[in-house]
Amino acid sequence: MSSTLFRRLIAAALALVVLTLLAINYVLTDFAARIGAPVDPDLRTAVLTISLFAALLALAVGLSVSRALTSRVRRLKRAAEGLLGAEAQPGGLSDPNDDLGSLERSLTGVGHELRGLVSNLRFESARREAILSGMAEGVLAVDPDLKVTFCNKALLAAIGFRGSGYEGFGLLQLVRDPALYEMIRSVRSTGEPTTLRFHLSADTPRTFQAQATPLAMPTGRGVIAIFHDITDLERLEQVRKDFVANVSHELRTPLAGIIGYADTLLDGALDDTANRQKFVEIIRANAVRLGSIAADLLVLSELESGADQESEMVSVRAALESGLLTVDSEARERQVHLVREEMRDLYVAGSRLRLEQAFLNLLANAIKFNRPEGEVRVRITQIDDGRVAVMISDTGVGIPSRDLPRIFERFFYRVDKARSRQVGGTGLGLSIVKHVIERMNGTVTVDSQVGKGTTFQVLLPAAAKVGRVA
Repeated sequence: MSSTLFRRLIAAALALVVLTLLAINYVLTDFAARIGAPVDPDLRTAVLTISLFAALLALAVGLSVSRALTSRVRRLKRAAEGLLGAEAQPGGLSDPNDDLGSLERSLTGVGHELRGLVSNLRFESARREAILSGMAEGVLAVDPDLKVTFCNKALLAAIGFRGSGYEGFGLLQLVRDPALYEMIRSVRSTGEPTTLRFHLSADTPRTFQAQATPLAMPTGRGVIAIFHDITDLERLEQVRKDFVANVSHELRTPLAGIIGYADTLLDGALDDTANRQKFVEIIRANAVRLGSIAADLLVLSELESGADQESEMVSVRAALESGLLTVDSEARERQVHLVREEMRDLYVAGSRLRLEQAFLNLLANAIKFNRPEGEVRVRITQIDDGRVAVMISDTGVGIPSRDLPRIFERFFYRVDKARSRQVGGTGLGLSIVKHVIERMNGTVTVDSQVGKGTTFQVLLPAAAKVGRVA
C-alpha cells in the first residue's frame, strides 16, 4: 500500500468508479426526460448496483494485477541492485515468457557476467598488489597530479617513512629528492621512460637506480617507478677499485727496489765489493716480499671462492703451539716475551693448516707492533655457550678506535705506515684471519687502546674429540 504505483492505481480505480456512477445516473436521467416518464427506482438501483459491482470487480482485478506487478518490479529492483553483489540471483520466474520475465532473465545473465568480471578484476588487483608489495625493489606510482597512489613496503622502509598512511601525499612529501621529482615530472609530460641514479639520505644513506615509465590512468597519464637498491653493488665496486689501487701500490714498492738496485749493479756496482752483496740482499728481500704478497693473494682468492676444504678434527692448542714455535725466534730478536696462560686442550672442526695460518698472522702482528720488553699473552678457554675462545693479547702500539671497524679489510689498515715498511707484512694478514675463522663458522673480534695494546678474540664452535685428530 506504500508503493507510489499502488496508490496511483487505487486513486485511478476510485475515480473510474465515481465517473461510471455519474455517467450511468446521467444516462438514466436523460433517457427518462426523453420518454417523458420517471425512471423506475428499482431499475436505477439495479443498474447502479450492477455498475458498482462491476467497478468493484475491476478494482479487485486491478489491485491483484497491481500487486503482482509491484512484486515483480521489486524483484527486478533487487536483481538490478545486486548485480555487483555476492548475493544469489532471484528465484524462478513467475512467467518467464512475458516482457518482465525476459527483462529479469536478461538481468540475471548480466549479473552473472558482471560478477565474474568483477571477481577476476579483484583477483588480478590483489595479485598485482601482493607481487608489488612483496618485491625487494621499491615501487612507487603517482597520478597525473603527482600524488602518490601506491608505494610498497620496500620503498617505505628505504626512505624511513613512519606514518600510518601515504594516501594523498605529494611526491616531494614522500621522497624529498628534487632530481627524482624532475625525472617523474618529465616522464609524465613526455611519456618517455627514463632512468636515474640518485642518493637517498634517510636513516641509512642508500643509492638507487630508478626506472620510471608512464602509467595510463582514467584521469590522465601517471607514472610508475621501480627503485633498484644498488648500495651494496656500489660499495663492492668501490672495494674493487680500492683493492686494485692498493695491490698496485703494494707491488710497485718492492718492484721499484728490485729495479733500482738491479740498475745500480748493472751501472758498475757489481765491481763494488763493499756494497754489492748488500744490494743483492735488498733485491732478494723485495722479491721475497713480492712472493709473500702473491701467496697471500692466492690464499684469499681460495678462501673467497667458497671452495670446499677438507674438514678434520683440529686441536686448537696444537695449532696455537705451532704458531708460537714459528714466531719464537722473531720474538727473541725483538725482545718480546711470549706468555702462555690457560691452554686447554679443545678441539674444533676445520682445516689445521688454515687455522695455524690464522694464529700465525695474529701472533706475527702482535710481535711486530709491540715494544721492546713487551709481552704477547695467549689463552685457550671454553666459554659458557660451549664455544672455544682463543685470545691473543699484546702490549704494543694499539689501534685507534676510528680504525677498528675496517682493520680486516685488505691492505686497508696499517698502525704505523712508516714502521710497517720496516717490519714487513703484506697488509692481507687480518683479512685472511677473518676469512679462515668465518669458514670454520667462527667469529673474530678486536679490542684495543692506543699505547696500551690490542686483544684479538677468536670464537669457534667446539667439537667432540672423535675420529682422526690433526
